[in-house]
Amino acid sequence: MSTPTGPAPGLPVRMPRPRQPGRHRKPEPLAAPEGAPALVLAVPGTPDAASRSLAEEVVSIARSELPGLHAHIGYIDGGDDEFPALSAVLSQAAADRTARLARATAAAEGAGEEGGRTPVIGEDAPDAVVVPLLAGPDSALVRRIRQAVMDSRSSAELTEALGPHPLLAEALHVRLSEAGLARADRARLFTVATAADGIILATVGGEDAVQAAGITGMLLAARLAVPVLAAALDVEGSIAKAAEELRGSGSAQLALAPYLIGPELPEGLLEAAAAEAGCPSGESLGAYPAIGRLVLSQYAAVLGITPQQAQPLR
Repeated sequence: MSTPTGPAPGLPVRMPRPRQPGRHRKPEPLAAPEGAPALVLAVPGTPDAASRSLAEEVVSIARSELPGLHAHIGYIDGGDDEFPALSAVLSQAAADRTARLARATAAAEGAGEEGGRTPVIGEDAPDAVVVPLLAGPDSALVRRIRQAVMDSRSSAELTEALGPHPLLAEALHVRLSEAGLARADRARLFTVATAADGIILATVGGEDAVQAAGITGMLLAARLAVPVLAAALDVEGSIAKAAEELRGSGSAQLALAPYLIGPELPEGLLEAAAAEAGCPSGESLGAYPAIGRLVLSQYAAVLGITPQQAQPLR
């Protein structure tokens, strides 16, 4: 039987877990501000089940990092209920946010000044934040996204592509190691017989995309301790030129690393490039967890918030 001073002898005692002090203290979880714009993921390429699954996984990662996030998927080449066009999704997101703001205002007024919650982000914020599902810049696709924003008649704000970023270099490293083309960890003393000694970083979007990819390529080169050259899949001769340059500098065993998330890659283009370079290829980045975190990071930068982010692996 319990006593006024505590439980009876022999009974378990549940004590509150003390909070860790100082720099080891776990940060409080951050939720999406009330009244925040929706995150709209702009998905390039021909819509299909694979691109939808990938986009849903990316959005799921972003939601897990920021509870309460309103997120939608719009397809640059969409146009039906299964794969809605980006402009239609933006129009719906704007209407949804207007309704959310009205409900929040009504709830605050009903609760009174003392107990009510007022929207943290008001009507002057954009209706949505559009994040392109692109590792690097692609001027042709960005123009189409901007046109979709105009067609929607919403106040959506468009962010930059996800890269360059150290997390993308990490993702490229992982995809190469999964294909047996790179060691998983330089700190471990083992070798991969098929590990490449020269990497072609393949992108799409022309020379602007190549220049941007080159920054991530330098980060990847530092991780792998091998030379990395960026080249454009959609520029004739670019892949072959990069392969020739790497071989001319002493690299004998090349590998192709797609600096691409996946939907923006035309079917068969990567296989043709690997054959042109005479080397194997890793997989596209796909729904690697860093992609979802970078999408959220672009969204959060527009709102001026800082969700807890994972650090690159060493």
